[in-house]
Amino acid sequence: RCTGAKVNGRLVALDTQLNSGDLVEILTSKAPDAGPSRDWLKFVRSSRAKAKIRQWFSKERREAAITDGKEAIFEALRKEGLGLNASRRDQLLEAVAHELGHASTESLFVAVGEGGASATNIAHRITREVRPEIDAESDDLIAPPRQRTVRSTGPGIIVEGLDDVLVRVAQCCAPVPGDEIVGFVTVGRGVSVHRADCTNLAVLTDQRDRMIDVSWSPDRVGRFAVWIQVEAFDRAGLLRDVTGVFTDVGGNIVASSSATGRDRVAVLRYEVELSDPGHVARIQNMLRSVDGVYDAFRIVPKGDGTE
Repeated sequence: RCTGAKVNGRLVALDTQLNSGDLVEILTSKAPDAGPSRDWLKFVRSSRAKAKIRQWFSKERREAAITDGKEAIFEALRKEGLGLNASRRDQLLEAVAHELGHASTESLFVAVGEGGASATNIAHRITREVRPEIDAESDDLIAPPRQRTVRSTGPGIIVEGLDDVLVRVAQCCAPVPGDEIVGFVTVGRGVSVHRADCTNLAVLTDQRDRMIDVSWSPDRVGRFAVWIQVEAFDRAGLLRDVTGVFTDVGGNIVASSSATGRDRVAVLRYEVELSDPGHVARIQNMLRSVDGVYDAFRIVPKGDGTE
């Protein structure tokens, strides 16, 4: 934290040679990110001091690599559009880290941050692991059933033309109440509900007779989860103020991640349970009014690696 020195009450350069009896005052910084300068290695005398300075920069370099690597991997996964929750994502990352010979996911982040491993390749490994679960929805489609105007309810969803059918929300695009949705009939897996703009549906344009009208039930009850990303200039109390917004609207944070780059720009992600679809837009507006926040938006996977 040293920023300068005074010898006998006079400000001097840090490489000033001292004489016996000199009175020395070290000036320090209270900034949380204060640290030594590489130039100090040119004039410090003791090997212990040199070792401490090198150790500090080694730690700083590792922390920067961890941040860069984590951001790169998370960005690559986001582009894959897998819709993973934080727990599942971390589990898969740990497995990939061990497969590649790393002791921990932190070590994997360092390798990516320092250019020793590819974030894209890691994301592809994870995609190969989970994609069969998504692709199964488009395999072996059954013939459309005879049409009847019968309501069948799943997770707050009305299916026209079927009764007593299994209804589940597709994880590739993760629709939530308020989104425009389309149903897709599969073998043994009931009706899979996608966002209307999900590109996993776009590749099935020649099988539109397998798609079915669905809608959100107006009297649905229960909670749903959305991912919200906040981008802000880092400052003391930022996390407290951001999480306070979710609390104010009755949201429940079930997963979160955060990273701050060397430019002090913080990227915060939250998986939040809500009960009212109208709260999504309200939360985004409230977050944008938080001091330091310059953007807040819902993360919407579309199934093609974009959001």
